[in-house]
Amino acid sequence: MNYKIKNDFIKAQIKSLGAELNSLKKCDEDFEYIWQANSKYWARHSPILFPIVGRLKNDSYIYKNQKYGMSQHGFARDKEFEIVKNEIDYIEFRLKNDEKSLEVYPFFFELNISYKLEESKLIIAYKVKNKSDEKMFFSIGAHPAFNTLNGDFLEFEDIKTTKRYFLDDKGLIYKNEDLNFEDSKLFLDEKLFIDDALVFNDKNIKQVTLKNIENKSRVKVKFDNFPYLGIWSKSNGSSFICIEPWFGIADDKNTNQKIEEKEGILSLQKDEKFECFYSVEV
Repeated sequence: MNYKIKNDFIKAQIKSLGAELNSLKKCDEDFEYIWQANSKYWARHSPILFPIVGRLKNDSYIYKNQKYGMSQHGFARDKEFEIVKNEIDYIEFRLKNDEKSLEVYPFFFELNISYKLEESKLIIAYKVKNKSDEKMFFSIGAHPAFNTLNGDFLEFEDIKTTKRYFLDDKGLIYKNEDLNFEDSKLFLDEKLFIDDALVFNDKNIKQVTLKNIENKSRVKVKFDNFPYLGIWSKSNGSSFICIEPWFGIADDKNTNQKIEEKEGILSLQKDEKFECFYSVEV
């Protein structure tokens, strides 16, 4: 089911499947800011990454000496969410554990995703609650894809040097090193993504702006206190760029696979909540 929210400035559409944003436009123009999931390149728009971000070694992890299988980015993106609240400029979805989720993720949880419009800004908020009797381990992240035009580039606010993680052909981290930006800019080229996503570990990155060839802002993504950021597209001539703030990251190739020792993993005690948000301004 597709739901719509709007105000006097912008309008958005969100699917109940995956609580996935699939359209964002200004009210006075027809330009679509969100990638329209052309299956020739990548058949998603803006999936929610939960309860893991990235890929696990051997697509599995260990909890209490038991091995569980889970594919890249977790299962939330392929689950049907229920509606919690639906207003003109605000909508909220909820996902709870079920029999299928417990087979791969042995925790009781509630995951709420909300979308709120404020003038020309869309605020996307995540709330995770542990409904288990024991400590729950998880990661969560965003994966919005934005349509790009020839000459577009990314600008990182006041960032000259940052730390980048590199992924191998199995999607696992195998090294990290410092990366220097030219004038805090990253010029988009499909060759950038031959070796998968650019993954940064830097809380100082709080904003990324997609700009056009005339140096005018088209999309501004803001996120505070997210420890990781992914920048990704296909290296096959596709015309989108993903700007992905994360609480979590792919496994290191040398991991012992224990989820409680996984880099970037979050934990909640019984009935404890975790909340975060990011915004997209067009």
